[in-house]
Amino acid sequence: MSRLVIVVENPADWGAYYPSTQVVAARDYLREPLGSSERTHVINLCRSYKYLGSGYYVSLLAEARGHRVIPSVRSINGLRRRALYGLDIEDLNQKLAQVLSASERDSNDFGILVYFGQTAHALLQDLARQVFELFPCPLLRIEFRRDRTWQIGAIRPVGINTLGDAQEDAFAQALDHFASKVWRKPRARRRYRYDIAMLVNPEESMPPSNRGALKQFVAAGKQLDVDVDKIGPNDYTRLAEYDGLFIRETTAIDHHTYRFAHRAEQEGMVVIDDPASILRCTNKIFLHDLLVSRKLSVPDTEILQRDDPHALDELPDKLGLPLVLKIPDGSFSRGVIKVESADTLKQAVTELFTHSALLIAQRYLYTEFDWRIGVLNREPLYACQYFMSRGHWQIYNHNGSGPKSGGFRTMPVRKAPADVVRLAVRAANAIGDGLYGVDLKQTDERAVVIEVNDNPSIDAGVEDAYLGEDLYRRIIGELVRRLERKRLGVSG
Repeated sequence: MSRLVIVVENPADWGAYYPSTQVVAARDYLREPLGSSERTHVINLCRSYKYLGSGYYVSLLAEARGHRVIPSVRSINGLRRRALYGLDIEDLNQKLAQVLSASERDSNDFGILVYFGQTAHALLQDLARQVFELFPCPLLRIEFRRDRTWQIGAIRPVGINTLGDAQEDAFAQALDHFASKVWRKPRARRRYRYDIAMLVNPEESMPPSNRGALKQFVAAGKQLDVDVDKIGPNDYTRLAEYDGLFIRETTAIDHHTYRFAHRAEQEGMVVIDDPASILRCTNKIFLHDLLVSRKLSVPDTEILQRDDPHALDELPDKLGLPLVLKIPDGSFSRGVIKVESADTLKQAVTELFTHSALLIAQRYLYTEFDWRIGVLNREPLYACQYFMSRGHWQIYNHNGSGPKSGGFRTMPVRKAPADVVRLAVRAANAIGDGLYGVDLKQTDERAVVIEVNDNPSIDAGVEDAYLGEDLYRRIIGELVRRLERKRLGVSG
């Protein structure tokens, strides 16, 4: 079972709350380890986390003992350096103006309390969540300063001994919600060797794995003595429960999937998709330059800039017509337009430039189907042919009431053309050693890489049509292999 320990500087600091055997004084926690093989989670509520103080040592020794602790030493150091990188504060001025207007304040400074990522100011809730995700700390104060526009002046931890009555109530509710949400399970599932969180989003219209595939991943985990537990976008704070993270939601940089991957990597967890792979694959311009630098075959390509009309005029001569325009971060054929004539080129470019300052233009290559080669840990895993949607030039047709896709044919890797498989593996290896789906076109002249997907489709009835249950066992088995090597202190 898992144990939750709440550490306070002085037992009197807990006087306003219900007595609990989970509450331990800092001096007692520091004096001796908890002497248990249980997985232990620590909430450090010391009054201060200053360097080499009691609060600092609680987090430091918790990590040394293998306990999961909030805040971690990394968070404490980050707060001390005021490392605000990664916060989305573009619309902060407008939100704060609304908050201050609603409270009839006219001030050049303002602050809010954040309890486990929650705040009483609804308009600033998203910012509070971002701050908590960046600096997981039980109680924070975000201070704002106005110099023409509002900016974050400071983010600092606050002791529970400083709270008033209403604030104590809000903190108690947030603590209860956080503790029950993060560690609500008695961990009977610890009978498994490892616990892997599988990030899914039931609201996603085109997820990378359908329900049947998700069930197969869970079943494969049980066969390998691993508990594969589905978590959702709101379970960010639960990551500390697990040994690994397997993302089965469409990834993007400006998205919670990247934050999950980055946090998991920071926690030393095994993770697929890792943040570097997400970064390299989700932007097609980055991916194009990477593939070209590795001298891999790609379609003839031009990069368009919003303020360079001359390049646009030359495009038909360079790539011919029709040609294909893409926004850099589209997925499932979205943000991709086929331009048939010079007359429609300018209109299409204008439309796509509303989404991105750079666009990709590529020579159109007609093929009856695209190849998808799955690659795992630098080895080919599966081979599929994805046929174009009926009456359409892409695999996915987003016109009409909903997306439609063409047919498919799944086959043993050995039955796929050797040059296609070799090129796919080389392209995937340029990204990393994770799980990738490489899309290629094969013409009479050559095979070319269209893109490398860090979060490839694994659907029951499609990609598993040849390997069946073994496809899922191989993927979960790779996560287990990495966990075993990590446990033994072996790199790679």
